[in-house]
Amino acid sequence: MSRLVRTFLGGSCKSVSVAIFVLVFAVHPSAAREENGKTFATPGATIYYEVTGSGAPHPLVLVNGGPGFDHTYLHLSTAWDTLAKNRQVVFYDQRGNGRSVGDHKGQTLTLKDQIDDLEALRAHLGFERMDLLGHSWGGYLVMAYAAVHPDRVAHLLIVDSAAPKIKDTIFLFDDVFPETTERQAAVAFADEMGDKNATAAGMHEYLTMLFYSTEKRDAFVAGMSPTAFNKDVNKAVFGDLDRYDLNPEIRKFHFPVLVITGRYDMNVAPVVAYKIHQAIAGSKFRAFERSGHLPFVEEPEAFVQAVEEFLAAK
Repeated sequence: MSRLVRTFLGGSCKSVSVAIFVLVFAVHPSAAREENGKTFATPGATIYYEVTGSGAPHPLVLVNGGPGFDHTYLHLSTAWDTLAKNRQVVFYDQRGNGRSVGDHKGQTLTLKDQIDDLEALRAHLGFERMDLLGHSWGGYLVMAYAAVHPDRVAHLLIVDSAAPKIKDTIFLFDDVFPETTERQAAVAFADEMGDKNATAAGMHEYLTMLFYSTEKRDAFVAGMSPTAFNKDVNKAVFGDLDRYDLNPEIRKFHFPVLVITGRYDMNVAPVVAYKIHQAIAGSKFRAFERSGHLPFVEEPEAFVQAVEEFLAAK
């Protein structure tokens, strides 16, 4: 996880993790709420999902960060339980992660696979259209899905997302936390050699750079474990992304779009979100002033209010 990335980022971002614009930990079992999900099979994957709540004309489908992580970190926010009081909220694990791991020999891990899995989930649940919320890497994925299946999107929420062209993503870690990224670099080689202690140390350093509030940061770190990251999934999906540029596609969006960023997101500079907003005609933009990469964790009440107002608008 804490392997140095130079070819991917280029420039001065020399000590950023391979899963750089994603949330890097899965929830520790002691912190996670009990789930009551199901699985279904597609031709190339087994997909786990859970549906909570009821009401509203369209379900809100959550697409978590990664690639290479499951959805469970989302449960460290109270936002989704609040939103589920007025609508269906759907969690799922992307293929190869969490509970979406099946016996599929030769399973591929491309962007198209991820889009197809999300479309298969929609069809399996019988949704004509859905509200889509993507966080971090998930923001990139929902933009890609919407480019392929615009008729299936009622509302699109893009939260602290990677740039539409991956190499345009701007990271601020080295500039703001030089001592932290230096500690990451110190354990990177041992991490790549399979030293679990080094992996845990690098992940811990990464996580501490994602927050505005030290109190929220410490509570989040206390509820996390580094055990759910899948390097193979991460590398395979990232290896497929360089050939895509979603910039021309997002300019075609004609459904309602809300672009969200934490004002102090070091994982993806807020200017990335603002440029996405500028590219999508009629989109709305919201910066959370006391948040880093996870505004739904740091400012859950304000986050819920913004989402509810957006989804209620015609």
